Amino acid sequence: MTAVSSPSKPRKRIAKKSSRHAKQKVAPTLLQWRFWVVLIAVLAVFVALASRTAFIQVIQSDQLIQKGDKRTIRIRENATYRGLISDRNGQQLAVSVPAQAVSADPKIIADNNSLEDLRKWEALAEVLDTDVDRLIGRVSGPGRFVYLQRQVTPAMATFVRNLALPGVFLLDESKRYYPKGEVSSHIIGMTDADDKGREGIESLYNKWLTGTPGERKIIRDGKNRQVEILEQTAGKQGNDVTLTIDQRIQAIAFRQLKEATIIFQAASASVVIVDVHTGEVLAMANTPSYNPNNRATMESYRVRNRAITDAFEPGSVLKPLSIIAALESGYYEKDSIIDTSPGWRRLGGSRIQDARNYGKLSITEIMQHSSNIGTSALALSMPKEVLIDFYYNMGLMSESGTNMIGESSGLFHERARWSDHEISSLSFGYNIAVTTVQLARMYATIANGGLKRPLSVVKNMNPVTEPERVISKQVASDVLLMLEAVTQKDGTAYKARVPGYRVAGKTGTSLKAFAGSYGQEYVNIFAGIAPVSNPQIAVVVLINEPGGDYYHAGDTAATVFSSIVSDTMQILNIPPDAMNIDAVVERQLNARR
Repeated sequence: MTAVSSPSKPRKRIAKKSSRHAKQKVAPTLLQWRFWVVLIAVLAVFVALASRTAFIQVIQSDQLIQKGDKRTIRIRENATYRGLISDRNGQQLAVSVPAQAVSADPKIIADNNSLEDLRKWEALAEVLDTDVDRLIGRVSGPGRFVYLQRQVTPAMATFVRNLALPGVFLLDESKRYYPKGEVSSHIIGMTDADDKGREGIESLYNKWLTGTPGERKIIRDGKNRQVEILEQTAGKQGNDVTLTIDQRIQAIAFRQLKEATIIFQAASASVVIVDVHTGEVLAMANTPSYNPNNRATMESYRVRNRAITDAFEPGSVLKPLSIIAALESGYYEKDSIIDTSPGWRRLGGSRIQDARNYGKLSITEIMQHSSNIGTSALALSMPKEVLIDFYYNMGLMSESGTNMIGESSGLFHERARWSDHEISSLSFGYNIAVTTVQLARMYATIANGGLKRPLSVVKNMNPVTEPERVISKQVASDVLLMLEAVTQKDGTAYKARVPGYRVAGKTGTSLKAFAGSYGQEYVNIFAGIAPVSNPQIAVVVLINEPGGDYYHAGDTAATVFSSIVSDTMQILNIPPDAMNIDAVVERQLNARR
């Protein structure tokens, strides 16, 4: 019994042991491991989210606020206007007026199905003077903003407002208006659609004229309506500019120039009028011109200010320089006699000649008859450096001082060696190209007793400089009287005379150079001074390529000079200095016309 029962006990133990070991290796252990993995993952996600939230709320809170503000806060600019441009007497030449622009939001148009109302879009296209398909194409693209037309008229703005097209808006802006139109356009210039200067004074003084717009920081709601003004900053209006131009004289000069361009069938024309004592430009006009209020007239050949950009070989209008150099250098006296016989001369294989054989001429007569032989003799009798220095000293190889954009300094090729023919040609206005405004400065210097001043078109904006003496007072006075002889009966500019006034001046008729040679087209120039007894103004008139029967400056430019100066003397209230019965009668006849 004992032997039988004892073996069974160990088996029970073994069974119990195996049962205990099986419980330790079953599924509950695996479930616990998965639980901890999930728990740790959930905790990790929670920690990551909490950390990200804390990072955004604490560290990047400013950026979050900014993003929110972008959806609710807007900065609006208050309208500001460019400064006024006026003439020396306060007459307004450029002003800014309120205007509106037509714009569109393609997203709002799409969300409201605005394009389904085709009749309204056809009406909008018609008032904007564009094709309806092109208009629809512009507002169907991506983006949230597009300009349809800038600076529309009040009538057009009213029409667009009454159309009430969803997604089409009117924006406030300013528009530049030029009361004098094409008369002063080359000086004043113009602005573009963004109200930035693009030509003339508008471009040169763009920063000075442009104001600083005011700002309003506002809160808007979901419908883009203003809810509250958070902050407001006052703007600053643009600064004004006062020109040296006298608009009364400018209008006269432009009118006479335009008539002359038509009468003489000229390609273009220019005129510059300068106050000889101050260097202030009283008038500067060109034809063809353009109307800055009508952009359809703004072709490049019309916009160019030819008085400062175009350089020409001036011809005989430069002959006073040879005489000035001869007198200043001491090689000649004012009553010296030059033999010009037989009226022609051959230099270096080329022939120069006068209109006829004048024989022996005084220096005054050389000027009066515009003798090429006489001025050549003067130029060739002195060292070449002496003559050329006077061309530099008179400002013919530098800018005039107006500082206007696009001004040319002329064209002059300095040579190491000059042939006699080249010096001879230089003495009567060839081998050098100058602008109309440079000639005006030269003649203003003669009229001012030999004192050279920089020219100016804006008052109180240029630094004050002392005039430079480039000619002695006596020589300047002698040459002025010689120039007066040119306008007398035996002179080449008899048609330049002005009833009641003594005037002085010089004609210049030169052939235009083409591809290294000279063609058949002429440039006619008359440069003059008035009145001789007390010089006040210097005037240069240029007629380019006259196409009629007259092609000499004495018949074209001189007559324009006479008309302009006659009216200018009255405007400036300058008393006559050569009154006689014939002059009074002629003056009265001119006044009645």
